[in-house]
Amino acid sequence: MSSECRSVQNTFIQFGQELDDQNDRRERLIKASRDITNLSKKVIFLLHRIMNEDAQDVLKHSKYAYERGTEKLREVQEIYATIKAELQGDLFWRHHRPVSPGLQEYVEALSFAHYLGHGTLMTFTQVQCTLSDNNGVPYFPLPKEDYLLGLSDLTGELMRFAISGIARRGGRTRALQVCNFVRGCRSDFDRFTPFVRELRKKQIVTNQSLEKIEDAVYAIVVRSSEYDLPPEMLDDIISRSIPRFASGSAKAKCSRDVGSDDGHEDDY
Repeated sequence: MSSECRSVQNTFIQFGQELDDQNDRRERLIKASRDITNLSKKVIFLLHRIMNEDAQDVLKHSKYAYERGTEKLREVQEIYATIKAELQGDLFWRHHRPVSPGLQEYVEALSFAHYLGHGTLMTFTQVQCTLSDNNGVPYFPLPKEDYLLGLSDLTGELMRFAISGIARRGGRTRALQVCNFVRGCRSDFDRFTPFVRELRKKQIVTNQSLEKIEDAVYAIVVRSSEYDLPPEMLDDIISRSIPRFASGSAKAKCSRDVGSDDGHEDDY
């Protein structure tokens, strides 16, 4: 075999190795993204479960939920720390599609915990700091579209949070606060819909979530103004309206989970 033939053969062998390495990296990132998605969902369920418990001090209970949530999310941050070498430079943008679903779910869980602890929206810089090492060096650049899409999903969790606890101690005030917060999010996110492709579809779900919260808050205001009732009786009247709102929220959650495309299947 001539030297030229061997050179061509070695070149193709090198190309094959590079393709194998890229496919192996993609498979590892897909698995990591699925693990992150599952862990983030578990954190969201944990936060809902904690907030549905009866508590004398609602503010202290919310702080406790925030601490538990951020503690559990460190497991997700550890996964990102282990795969940062796989996402250096342009490798992140090359493999952004399999990474994106887990990143959005992480932003949703993290911002939900942050809202419970502080009552505010988590900023882009704060999220990026959680995806950085001890020296403040980011594992990878957080895409703004993933940040916005994760926050858009947060509004659905806030709707379930407000309605599920509306008849509990402080639930009526909390529902009003969540209603105003989600209304502000919807208004702010509308400005970004021309620039983020998937945000327009998520805004439809946000509008549906806001309508459910507004219906529940409307029932609170009307019942409070019609009857001069003690808080216990008013809570009982409001709680009878909860199944209608809760069933609607469950259907919305189911349709979002079934209809959503996590982008993983297309990567096989």
